[in-house]
Amino acid sequence: MRQIVKIASLVSVALWITGCGQDENQGHSAAAPRSMEVGVVQVVEQPQAIQVELPGRSKAYLEAEVRPQVSGIITERGFVEGGEVTEGQSLYQIDSSTYKAALVSAEADLARANASLVSAKAKAARYKALIKTDAISQQDFDEADALYKEALANVTVAKAAINTAKINLEYTQVKAPISGRIGKSSVTAGALVTANQSAALATIQQLDPINVDIAQSSAQLLRLKAKLKQGQLQAADNADVRLILEDGTAYEHMGSLRFAEVSVDENTGSVTLRAEFPNPDGVLLPGMYVRAVLNAGTDPKAILVPQKAVTRNTKGQAVAMVIGAESKVEPRVVTTAEVIDHQWRITSGLKAGDQLIVEGLQKIRPGAPVVGKPLSEMQSDKQPQK
Repeated sequence: MRQIVKIASLVSVALWITGCGQDENQGHSAAAPRSMEVGVVQVVEQPQAIQVELPGRSKAYLEAEVRPQVSGIITERGFVEGGEVTEGQSLYQIDSSTYKAALVSAEADLARANASLVSAKAKAARYKALIKTDAISQQDFDEADALYKEALANVTVAKAAINTAKINLEYTQVKAPISGRIGKSSVTAGALVTANQSAALATIQQLDPINVDIAQSSAQLLRLKAKLKQGQLQAADNADVRLILEDGTAYEHMGSLRFAEVSVDENTGSVTLRAEFPNPDGVLLPGMYVRAVLNAGTDPKAILVPQKAVTRNTKGQAVAMVIGAESKVEPRVVTTAEVIDHQWRITSGLKAGDQLIVEGLQKIRPGAPVVGKPLSEMQSDKQPQK
């Protein structure tokens, strides 16, 4: 019986020692948590072209409203609405019968004036010879000379009338002032038109090349100028402009910036920039809304980080996690600018050499010990083995 009691006592002591050892091991584990492995990228500074996206509308490179310069009845239309016309092409024919008659009348007036000139010239020549011998009075000579000069003036007036009649006759053909695409016609054959009327007969627009008017707020313009002055940005070397169409697709042709307006629109508070684009296929039409991407300058020390590495705290501030002292997670409040190729451009909060945590953000918290592993290695480890 005593032997049984001794054995039971020894077993109890052994179990108690084992339990103490397990509690001690668990205590050590709680005191020293295991470091989590995270994917990191090293923050670097590099030159980066900064682009801004601004709204704009396309506008015809040249635009001309067709109006008659003489009055009359339209007898013929010489174009297809919506088609292409060339400079000098006849668009409308105005009834020319009255203008032809006016030209014939002007030519008859010239013939009459020439006949009068011959008579007046001969008389003036005779009186000039007679005045030398005092055969006629000075008054008679002066009258003959005045009649001759008047006949000369009448010839000049008649020639001018012929020239005017020819111009009016030519104006009965309403011609295209520029080459381009013509819109709908506001009149048909048989309509009466008047010289210099306010209503245009049609409108011609040259669409290749085509202009795009871009609106940039004056506040944004001032900020860019301030950054250039402070050295945060360097002036762009080129004036190339890209377009994003209404459906979100990129326009295939690059444009160039031509000029910037010298005043601010009082109604919108914006400055107008004009860019010129080739439009050989007629994709861009006047009045079309587009987004223009312009080079605002170059950041010589730009910091770009993946978008997924930046989150928001409860205050709405942008936060990035980096590996700080003692290999522990350290949150950094950062200032973000624009997105470039799915990366945030950081203007403050990070510096070159920081180890930015990109993978494993869901498993860590501030102050937790971590082991940083280059993101490229982690991604290669995740690739399935073939």
